[in-house]
Amino acid sequence: MSGLSHFDGQGHAHMVDVSDKESTARVAIAEGYIKMARETFDIIAEGRAKKGDVLAVARLAGIMAAKRTPDLIPLCHPLAITKVTVDLTLDPDLPGVRIAATVKTTGQTGVEMEALTAASVTALTVYDMTKAVDKAMEIGGIRVLLKDGGKSGRYEAK
Repeated sequence: MSGLSHFDGQGHAHMVDVSDKESTARVAIAEGYIKMARETFDIIAEGRAKKGDVLAVARLAGIMAAKRTPDLIPLCHPLAITKVTVDLTLDPDLPGVRIAATVKTTGQTGVEMEALTAASVTALTVYDMTKAVDKAMEIGGIRVLLKDGGKSGRYEAK
């Protein structure tokens, strides 16, 4: 398990000790999308979903998910998140919704998992709110676009 920080010398999973790491400003941006039928896209774009404002509810779900990440991912550290932004863009060419989740903190470990969780749960919430009319929606493209701060420095997806 060499190189994998969540495993000890015997290969057992453990929470990484970050107590000696310097506290720095950290940011991560993750993206994803949910592709759907044109009819479903139109329902969302026109605000005709029976469950309400799909994008507003999905945005709130993503923000809440970022804050609950350590409850979902066993070895994530609980963090004092200072900002979460979830941007949803209607993309008629997909057709569907593109998602970008940004998470910030000042701390001893990064917020990539929080950004990824926010993007994922946002997409799942769009699915949940519109599945009555489109069970064939596709969620994809979940990835880290940017990570900055800490010892490993800056990462930007190509």
